[in-house]
Amino acid sequence: MTKPTILVTGGAGYIGSHAVLALHDAGWPVVVADNLSNGRREAVPEGVPLIEVDVGDAPAMERLLADHPITAIMHFAGSIVVPESVTDPHYYYRNNTVASHALMGAAMKAGVRHILFSSTAAAYGAPEKVPLDEDSATRPINPYGWSKLMTEQMLRDVAATGAFNYGVLRYFNVAGADPEGRSGQASKGATHLLKVACEAAVGKRTHVDVFGTDYPTPDGTCIRDYIHVSDLASAHVLALEALIANPSESFTLNCGYGQGTSVLEMLDALDAVNGTPVKRVLGERRAGDPPQLVASNRRLVERLGWQPRFADTATIIRSALEWERRLPS
Repeated sequence: MTKPTILVTGGAGYIGSHAVLALHDAGWPVVVADNLSNGRREAVPEGVPLIEVDVGDAPAMERLLADHPITAIMHFAGSIVVPESVTDPHYYYRNNTVASHALMGAAMKAGVRHILFSSTAAAYGAPEKVPLDEDSATRPINPYGWSKLMTEQMLRDVAATGAFNYGVLRYFNVAGADPEGRSGQASKGATHLLKVACEAAVGKRTHVDVFGTDYPTPDGTCIRDYIHVSDLASAHVLALEALIANPSESFTLNCGYGQGTSVLEMLDALDAVNGTPVKRVLGERRAGDPPQLVASNRRLVERLGWQPRFADTATIIRSALEWERRLPS
């Protein structure tokens, strides 16, 4: 049976491009919508249409959906830098929440029946206990987390009318690069720890900043659950299949490995893989950062049959380093 066409918003960006690769590899027809503010044309596979458009432009999205027979949408487009959301919350609510509202409206007009949304562990705020399951309290401590949680609520309320079913995937810390070297993180001014550390490891930066050494964690630095981007992409394909197979069911699932790694532990692991230590500069805490975020992925595994292939810190680091060495300065 011929697979239906999937629209991937933000499909030229870091995570979106890996989802496009996973869909393309599995034989799904794909159309990418991206305004290229953080995306790269070369990240989109040959033969996949790339429409340069702002997802928040409702008339433009209505035209796109009228021109292509879209059955489901994977929605990645948005802004994701926590400290930036603290200094410019208005932009984050516009680019994440308001733009998602416009996309939803266009999707309903076009009769799109399935939406898979890229959400975040920032929805949980600063939890007192980990690991977190999907029933844990959602109390964001930054505008980024709120902008995503508001979109989740919109999806829930609109889906209750029967307009579509939806899946929410709450990512923990995404890292690494495509094992075949086809895509990786290449956004300008990156703030993700491993990306910054790899830039320092290959000489594109002089050091890596450590933001806060006085958190209530064993070594005083933030603890995160790092998930390889290709494992996350495979979860998206499984989630898409579940949405289409069960059109009356929606779900929210955590995406992580269920293991926490501190900032210093990650940098130690990078030094071991790289063979040369990266200079660290210890500094003050960064606004909006919770002490620890670690997932329970039990529901993801049980519901979708997800089996990660790259759940090893050294593997994640090695793929990120290889990508960074290949990427021009």
